[in-house]
Amino acid sequence: MPADHGRFDIAPGFRAAAVACGLKPSGALDLALISSEGPCAAAGVFTTNRVQAAPVLYDREILDRNPAGIRAVIANAGCANACTGERGMADARQTAALAARALGCEPDQVLVLSTGVIGRHLDMEKLTRGIEGLATGSREQGAMAAARAILTTDTRPKTAAADLDADGGHIAIRGFAKGAGMIHPGLATMLAVVTTDADLAPVPLQGALKSAVSRSFNRLSVDGDMSTNDTALLLASRAARVTLDDAGVRAFTAALTGVCVSLARQIARDGEGATRLVEITVTGGRDEAEAHVVADSIARSPLVKTAIHGGDPNWGRVLAAAGYSGAPFDPDRLTLDFGAPDEAITVVRGGLPATYVEAAASALLRRDPAILRLDLGRGTGEATVWTCDFSAEYVAINAHYTT
Repeated sequence: MPADHGRFDIAPGFRAAAVACGLKPSGALDLALISSEGPCAAAGVFTTNRVQAAPVLYDREILDRNPAGIRAVIANAGCANACTGERGMADARQTAALAARALGCEPDQVLVLSTGVIGRHLDMEKLTRGIEGLATGSREQGAMAAARAILTTDTRPKTAAADLDADGGHIAIRGFAKGAGMIHPGLATMLAVVTTDADLAPVPLQGALKSAVSRSFNRLSVDGDMSTNDTALLLASRAARVTLDDAGVRAFTAALTGVCVSLARQIARDGEGATRLVEITVTGGRDEAEAHVVADSIARSPLVKTAIHGGDPNWGRVLAAAGYSGAPFDPDRLTLDFGAPDEAITVVRGGLPATYVEAAASALLRRDPAILRLDLGRGTGEATVWTCDFSAEYVAINAHYTT
């Protein structure tokens, strides 16, 4: 459910704005502020990388202490503020304090996001001027401006929306994200901010986000590299005043999952140097977790991803990647299809090559999205992951990222 970028807006109870403060050498928007009209409930899921950026550590601390009183998220691009020691933590706290002063709230009501190059300190002079600009009106209004401000090597913003009718009322879910490289599960460098007007407390909100992330951002890989800054935040303004019972929370979680899946697919499609989205579904696993392990292994394989880029139906690479996943399947029970179910070509059956027309299989791999389906023949577990093809452009982008 990608949103129409031209019409995308934030959920009721929130406002958004962005400014260019000079953190990006291009002079593009690089500082975004998402704020609520009053205290809102918030939830967060963060990278599992042991090397974690200062804003990740800061946000964890704030959400542990004040998950029901968040007023804003301040997000910068151009500098990750990662591997920056005590000064980096001080800069994250100062960023929150500056935004709080501009909004008239407390520092522990502000969450901080950063993305960009690792190992460099924030230019706090530029950041201070930027936050002043956000407060005084020299800014661009709206969610699309905020979505553009957090981009790094992305070629486009990622937005998604869902609407839910519950108990005679209406609930809006609106999300935007960035990410194109250094993307891999454990959160897939990826930032996502989702706002909703649902009347949910922090505990069910956190449960909904964790569930949604497990089937979206944690099933996303561009290059197999996990970031230091990955963060997904969910903020609820409670403006809808709709009471959600257990069934309502489940419906909300399903709608939220749809938003996050859309954002994850958009990130994969916009992977650095990518020419098309790749969707890998593994069925027949002992359980969902096992299917995910195998699908993830295939999605990480540079040989699989380069073969897809070239439209080469080299199915041996897919089976090899599945084989080193660690899942204890029987190779003689594998079936591999290329293409969507209604047009699929079976290239492997019972672990052996099937009879097929190579040119037709190649054509399916050149589709956008390119779809691969592997059945393990063990059970009913199923999982889908999203990645992209690998092109020479990926190497060009990352060979000179800081130079």
